[in-house]
Amino acid sequence: MEDLALALLLALRLIVSFDPELVGIVGLSLRVSATATLIAFAIGAPLGAALAVWRFPGRGAVVVGVHALLGLPPVVVGLALYLLLSRAGPLGDLGLLFTPAAMIAAQSVLALPIVVALSHRAVEANWRDYGPALLVDGASRLRACAEMLRMARGALVTVALAAFGRCIAEVGAILVVGGNIRGFTRTMTTAIALETSKGELSFALALGVVLISISAAVSAAAFALQRWAERA
Repeated sequence: MEDLALALLLALRLIVSFDPELVGIVGLSLRVSATATLIAFAIGAPLGAALAVWRFPGRGAVVVGVHALLGLPPVVVGLALYLLLSRAGPLGDLGLLFTPAAMIAAQSVLALPIVVALSHRAVEANWRDYGPALLVDGASRLRACAEMLRMARGALVTVALAAFGRCIAEVGAILVVGGNIRGFTRTMTTAIALETSKGELSFALALGVVLISISAAVSAAAFALQRWAERA
């Protein structure tokens, strides 16, 4: 118990003193996760809305497939991207393996099904209530899709939060494609795993405290934005 208290005290000291290595790891984690979330949201939200608005053969199978991908194993995603980005892979000439760009790609792939599935659910409810009226008034399905996204803006904040939470907590895929290189591709989750295995509990705890604090702050901000969006 005394060892745990000492480790926690040292962790708090690292946070208060703005330890350079700690700040660098946190900054990289936020940049990678935020970028991946934006990419997944920019692609996934319109796709989810389109699945709710358009009817086409095989639509049900596509919806089921998207929901099935919610359980996509991160290590499998990391392995697939590793094979694509390695020197022997089709994208090896880009030199992206073991870079933050590869980590962003991995997190984007993992967050995309979440955004598509949740956006589809949010838009589908509004489409059942208001979709026929929009079509009767002469709106195209493309315009109706944009209107449905606007109406679901409150729920979409939650969608973005879920995607960010998936990204910031990821460790398996980014460890495979990022390599956990100190000062370059080391994020909070990969550093926590490494420092714990080395017995450096104080640094691991410091990262854990920061990770939990960031998650709580993002959740609070998202809740406030959702309330504002619903009132607007």
